[in-house]
Amino acid sequence: MSVAVEALPVGALLRTWRERRRFSQQELSNRSRVSTRHLSRVETGKAHPTPEMLMHLSDNLDVPLRDRNRLLLAAGYAPRYQERRWDDASIAVVMDGLRRLLDAHLPYPALLLDDHWDIVDANAAVDQLLTGCAPELLEPPINVVRVCLHPDGLARRIGNLVEWGSHLLQQVSHRAERTHDQRHHELAAEIAGYLRGPDVPTPLTGPVITLEIDVDGDPLRFFSTSATLSTASDAALEGLHLETFLPADHETRRRFDQR
Repeated sequence: MSVAVEALPVGALLRTWRERRRFSQQELSNRSRVSTRHLSRVETGKAHPTPEMLMHLSDNLDVPLRDRNRLLLAAGYAPRYQERRWDDASIAVVMDGLRRLLDAHLPYPALLLDDHWDIVDANAAVDQLLTGCAPELLEPPINVVRVCLHPDGLARRIGNLVEWGSHLLQQVSHRAERTHDQRHHELAAEIAGYLRGPDVPTPLTGPVITLEIDVDGDPLRFFSTSATLSTASDAALEGLHLETFLPADHETRRRFDQR
């Protein structure tokens, strides 16, 4: 979020989030059961919202936790949501549990990614997929979307690059639309640049979109699943997600099961 937006008073910030969600005052009133008159007074600065009112409206506007803190600060209240480092002792049990899920997914690849698709951790099977990438792309923080679609990354080994790239671009664009985080918008613009060209995705024929990638001369096919912490009350943990890959054909399963 830009400095200009962060500097707005709380009423203007709320209006910004309402407009981002394409809600009229009436629609937000219907969802939140707060009168349009009161919403108007809050947005124009004629009424000052309580912390509880801010959290209630944030729930109905699906405001990310980081931005809920900004709303609270703009209203003169203390932020409610911490944003801890991954090595913070207070979330060690959570991180240990997630890393156990990475290992439990072996022999198949699995990654723990932050809100911007930077790798927080990964299991040993991921190393097979990253072979041959330019060293600078593997310097931390490693962004898995960039690694997939950069010409010096996995792009040259992905058989259905346009299809898989379109899938990733849709994911990043959707998150940018939800969060309005500048880094999400920049990442979406970057990967859209990698995908420019005359190619169009081939018609989908299978039940799921797959990643088709060449590994050591073997064409492998995976489908992916993503899981998030639905009960996160920490701004960093809110964006954390576990991305797991599973074989989409018998040949891929056979290769990994033999290891």
